[in-house]
Amino acid sequence: MPVRCVPLTATHCRLRLAWSREHALWTPQQWSCVMFSDESRFSLQSDSRRTFIWRAPGTRYHQENTIERHRYGGAGWLVWGGIILGSRTDLHVQSVTMTGHIYRDVILEQHVRLFRGAMGAEFLFMDDNARPHRANIVDECLQSEYITRMDWPAYSPDLNPIEHVWDMLGRRIASRQPPPTCLPELLKGIA
Repeated sequence: MPVRCVPLTATHCRLRLAWSREHALWTPQQWSCVMFSDESRFSLQSDSRRTFIWRAPGTRYHQENTIERHRYGGAGWLVWGGIILGSRTDLHVQSVTMTGHIYRDVILEQHVRLFRGAMGAEFLFMDDNARPHRANIVDECLQSEYITRMDWPAYSPDLNPIEHVWDMLGRRIASRQPPPTCLPELLKGIA
């Protein structure tokens, strides 16, 4: 199958490289203060979009072997989670689209704020540049709770280790026999 990736401009690539170089020498202690977070959508439809290709060994990430895509649709659940070295948040599952209000009232207030309180001033919160994460009410909440947001380059899901959590969860759901046929069955595979 071709590798799926997000479309990247030269500017995206430059900013990702600069971010990587800036953080390449961080110590485990520095990384232990970062909470990586993200949402992922799990749907009843197959997400695999299986398109098979032939490729030579060592050419997996060549442009001719990739398919760009942003997202997929269908009935499903939106799942948010956060991971930090040695710990994690509970998963938050919802059926509706993430909004700035939900992000502030549920994610920040009920999950992130607790970790910030336990870890103190060294705490860094990583969320991507999704529109709900950048709403004014979210910025105001982060400032009022003294939560420092880690700078994050746009279109960089592959730099976020929580993507491995979503991959494992997706594989677990996909391996269920019989596969989920309704949202309550799908939720059992997530929870």
